[in-house]
Amino acid sequence: MKILFATSNPNKAKEIAALLPESFELLTLNDINVTEEIPETQNTLDGNAKQKSEYILTNFQLDCFADDTGLEIPALNNEPGVKSARYAGEQRDSEANMQLVLDRLKDKEDRSARFRTVISLELNGEQHLFEGIVNGSIREGKVGDGGFGYDPIFEPENCGKTFGEMSMNEKNRYSHRARAFAKMIAFLSE
Repeated sequence: MKILFATSNPNKAKEIAALLPESFELLTLNDINVTEEIPETQNTLDGNAKQKSEYILTNFQLDCFADDTGLEIPALNNEPGVKSARYAGEQRDSEANMQLVLDRLKDKEDRSARFRTVISLELNGEQHLFEGIVNGSIREGKVGDGGFGYDPIFEPENCGKTFGEMSMNEKNRYSHRARAFAKMIAFLSE
C-alpha cells in the first residue's frame, strides 16, 4: 500500500519511513512534485494537521496523512506549542528556537515539558486523528547533535539523554511522532 505523508521535511520523512511496515511504501510531497507550502494557519495542532491533510485531498484528490507537532512547556504557559517551528520567528531557525526556550526558562525551577504530535489521516472520504505524547524535561543547554528541532534540549522521562543524543531508531522507541504513527498503522492494518 502506498501512503502519502503531506510533508516536505526530510527529517520527519526519515523517522516515519523507519517505522513503516514492509507492506507500505511512503511517498512525500517531493515524490508527487508538490513544491508549494501548505498553509498552517490554525491555532491548534489538531487544526494544523487537519488543514494540511484537507489541503492535499482538496487540491490533489489524494488520500494522505499530515502531522503537526508542538513542544509544550508548562512554565511557559505551554509555549511554544503550535508555534514550535516559528517560535523565534518566521525563518524557522531551530537554533534560535532552542535558545529562546533556554532563555525563557533560565530562572524557572519547573523544566517539565512534553512533545505532542497529532496526525490527520484522510482515507476513503473519512478523516481520522491520532495523537502521540512523550513527557520529559528541558535540559539547561544543548546536548547531542542528532535529530532536529528541539531534540538537543529535550530529555524524555526515565531516559537519561536527549533526543539529540539518540540514534533515529532509539528516538523512535520514545518519540511522540512514533507513538501517533503506531496508532495510525494499527488502524490501517485492521
